[in-house]
Amino acid sequence: MPFAVVRLDDESVIGSTRFHQLDYWARPEPTGLPDTCEIGYTWLAREALRTGANTEMKRLMLTHAFEAWQVRSVCLHTDVRNQRSQNAIRRIGGTFEGVLRAHRPTIDQSPRDSARFSITAAEWPAVRQHQAELAARYAESADRRQAAGQHPR
Repeated sequence: MPFAVVRLDDESVIGSTRFHQLDYWARPEPTGLPDTCEIGYTWLAREALRTGANTEMKRLMLTHAFEAWQVRSVCLHTDVRNQRSQNAIRRIGGTFEGVLRAHRPTIDQSPRDSARFSITAAEWPAVRQHQAELAARYAESADRRQAAGQHPR
C-alpha cells in the first residue's frame, strides 16, 4: 500500500513510503483488517532529510495501523549498515529486536542483513505521546526558521 509524501508548502513530492507484509491471523470471526504489518520501502529527497517529514509520515501511518486497523504490532526494517535509519526508527519509538541475516536483496541483488524494529499495541500509547512531542518540537523549529526569514522546508 504505497503513499507519495508531499510537502504541503509547495505540493512537491519529496518521497514515498508504504505499508507492506500485511498479515492476517486466523480468527473465529475475521475482521478483514490486518493483525500485523510493516512500514518501509521509505525514501526521502535529500532536502527533506532532517525536516520532520519522516517523523510525520511515520506518525500518520502508525496512527492508522494502531487506531484504524487495531494491529497488534508494526515492524520496520532497515539495512544493518544504515545507522541513520536505525537512529530515526529508534527516535520515533521503535524497539530493536535483532538482525535478520540475508533478509532481503540489495539493489545489486546481493543479500542484505536487516535490522528489525517493532512497536506493539501495548507500547503505542507511550509512542504516540512521544511522537506528539516530537511533532511539537519540529513545529517550533519551523516557526523559528520562518521568523528568521529562512525558507521552511
